[in-house]
Amino acid sequence: MVRKKVPDWLNSSLWSTPPSDDRLHRYSPSPTSTTTTSSAAVSQPTVQPPVPVPSPPVVSKPQSTPTPPKSEIRDPVNRNSNNNSNDNDQNGGSSPVSPDDISRQAQLLAELSKKVVNMRELRRIASQGIPDGAGIRSTVWKLLLGYLPPDRGQWLCELPKKRSQYRHFKEELLMNPDSEIIEQIDRDVKRTHPDMHFFSGDSQLAKSNQDALRNILIVFAKLNPGIRYVQGMNEILAPLFYVFRNDPDEEMAAAAEADTFFCFVELLSGFRDHFCQQLDNSNVGIRSTITRLSQLLKEHDEELWRHLEVTTKVNPQFYAFRWITLLLTQEFNFADSLHIWDTLLSDPEGPLETLLRVCCAMLILVRRRLLAGDFTSNLKLLQSYPSTNISHLLYVANKLRTQASG
Repeated sequence: MVRKKVPDWLNSSLWSTPPSDDRLHRYSPSPTSTTTTSSAAVSQPTVQPPVPVPSPPVVSKPQSTPTPPKSEIRDPVNRNSNNNSNDNDQNGGSSPVSPDDISRQAQLLAELSKKVVNMRELRRIASQGIPDGAGIRSTVWKLLLGYLPPDRGQWLCELPKKRSQYRHFKEELLMNPDSEIIEQIDRDVKRTHPDMHFFSGDSQLAKSNQDALRNILIVFAKLNPGIRYVQGMNEILAPLFYVFRNDPDEEMAAAAEADTFFCFVELLSGFRDHFCQQLDNSNVGIRSTITRLSQLLKEHDEELWRHLEVTTKVNPQFYAFRWITLLLTQEFNFADSLHIWDTLLSDPEGPLETLLRVCCAMLILVRRRLLAGDFTSNLKLLQSYPSTNISHLLYVANKLRTQASG
């Protein structure tokens, strides 16, 4: 059998340098204790993006109407000298802002200031990464997820209706929740990003945020009896709530719970079948999606595919199940996950195709180590993915798109 030649672009010095052994501090479990999910239990884009800039602490500026915010958003997580490096890495803000970030921020603000937002242009710009200091990720994500209409004139009319609808849901559905579901949701919410004060701890902020996550997941479970709650949904919910709650527009931040609920429903609509155990073996279930990732790797790097799945017999389900079901929230630090989501949410066809290309790029970026490894070392590497430059990762993912279309 003639083996496919490795594409020339894979040999670029941009990513062929042997990767460092350093690991990012993550909020995910160790490789041996990954978040489990049965597809009913979630355990386990595309233009050149910017170098990720860690999220900077929230300076809120009240505004009377939900116009595009122009004040700087900062992470409200409390930090002190005794905190571990996770807080500083994720929520610090010492990295310099690049000229590309400044340019992209200006472009995004210009788009958001239009009476009718050009969604195609917004997606193009946002797919390269939304600058952390701009304070506009909340607004952009709501537009990308279809929660906010492109016509800004409709925002003041539509948002109160949706938020009122959510309040009605809470009044009706939080009265007599299923005790078993409540127990599972409570456990998972308390385990959400334990190293972030925003989500974890005894502070009023953390408790309030945990209550919001809990409410959203209970309402979702009650409204979706076919899926209900699946372990790990809290990990997908967390980035949305974090971004919306940190909107520098105080009025928008105050409505973060309701806004997050509707955006969570929209985001999950593209992945619903991954959470339904009865569909695991169907052509829309999680196993089918993992098979598509395997085929994508074979198409772009058959040598690596053969070594992983034939020679070392590393079943992609061992690592890709968590990657796909949790949308890579457990593989990278929180700030980098937000940048990856900028790209995922910008795909007009939905995030799944881009997600699979990013997963394939993750394999390609560590191909040298994988080709030199055996079953044990490769599984350990893929279940605890090494530190990588997110800009490079998304660039390679985009390259896979252009290679396929070319």
